[in-house]
Amino acid sequence: MHVTDDLDIGIIGGGPAGSTAASYLARAGLSVAVFESELFPREHVGESLVPATTPVLLDIGAMEKIEAAGFPKKYGAAWTAAGTQGVDPLDFRVEDHGLGVAQVLFNEREQLGVDRDHTFHVDRGEFDLILLKHAQSLGARVFTGARVREVDFADPDHPVLRVAIGPALTDIPVRMVVDASGRGTLLGRQLKVKVPDPVFNQYAVHSWFEGLDRRALAESRQQTDFIFIHFLPLADTWVWQIPITETITSVGVVTQRARFRAAKDDLEGFFWDSVASRPELERALRPTRRVRPFKAEGDYSYGMRQVAGDGMVMIGDAARFVDPIFSSGVSVAMNSARLACKDIIAAAAAGDYRAPRFDTYVNTLRRGVSNWYEFISIYYRLNILFTAFVQDPRYRIDVLKLLQGDVYDDAEPAALLAMREFVATVESDPTHLWHDRLGNLKVSPEAKCLF
Repeated sequence: MHVTDDLDIGIIGGGPAGSTAASYLARAGLSVAVFESELFPREHVGESLVPATTPVLLDIGAMEKIEAAGFPKKYGAAWTAAGTQGVDPLDFRVEDHGLGVAQVLFNEREQLGVDRDHTFHVDRGEFDLILLKHAQSLGARVFTGARVREVDFADPDHPVLRVAIGPALTDIPVRMVVDASGRGTLLGRQLKVKVPDPVFNQYAVHSWFEGLDRRALAESRQQTDFIFIHFLPLADTWVWQIPITETITSVGVVTQRARFRAAKDDLEGFFWDSVASRPELERALRPTRRVRPFKAEGDYSYGMRQVAGDGMVMIGDAARFVDPIFSSGVSVAMNSARLACKDIIAAAAAGDYRAPRFDTYVNTLRRGVSNWYEFISIYYRLNILFTAFVQDPRYRIDVLKLLQGDVYDDAEPAALLAMREFVATVESDPTHLWHDRLGNLKVSPEAKCLF
């Protein structure tokens, strides 16, 4: 391995968090290397972006390459539910076909640093490879098939990465480590700071399908390239529908572990049994051709008691992962890299990589992810309230801000306060119209922030 001893930053993982960090740091003139255990391209979930990724792609100079890749453009998002009786007028509009549909367009609200009315749905194998190659073009050294086994912090001023390529194990000294190892959470496990989420324990079963008629559950042709979230009449269970190409669509069922556990040996049966709870969704999906095996994803929600320390920071999924219902994964990955790199570059200039140098990053990430967390938890607790707020002109722009991923720079959005108060009202009143619609997941304030 051709890595010199003067390496400033060692990055564990070459996904969107790691490659984005490598781009920022290489552009700043730091000597940086990325160690990725897999060989790219590789399959990955998290295929729909939110507008908060746009400023980062522009900032690191990768947007032109993403545009050139021809990924489907994403102009908005929609949520569907089966029509029901006795629903409050604020809920979904129930159409003749028995469906309710709520939607947002990303151009309804201007967002700082966002210069277009769309973001993208992406094949993560291709998208992640573009970002990794881009970091390399800026001067970052990239090693694939290189698995970091552990990091030796015996000397906090000179961490040492132990990297395996095949049977060989090499010690690589660095001045600082950035853990972007994704849900593998290398440092979280090594340092024993990883904390399972006390409420969310989701699993997903997903695949790609050829030939889905995306108009079947859309109200208009404009919606056919939106991301769709289909509510199922099953506790805490939903389906994503994401365009990957003109003809291929990613579809996944997300549910709680208890329900998944009963069918984990039959992924196909679990998937179709779940989809069948929405007959109109099953009718649209059955005629398609599945082009990838069904795959299960677990360990969806967790946090860390600590995301920064002397000579190290964690970013992206290596720091925190929350349920993916609002497509937050890639946005948190790239924006956590952006935020962390500001502190890392300043630390390098001062020649001081001790933990206090990263306080701004930690506090900003905590604020942003806590907003995401509560927004998602309110959806699970009372999803009818989410759709009501989406359509209420008093709160629509505030909700859109959250859906755009614009969560890091301001105090708590007013919509979250109003939603929290409304949920408390419904919970305390058994006679409330919506009381019997409360979900099973109930989040305490302490659970919002796990670092």
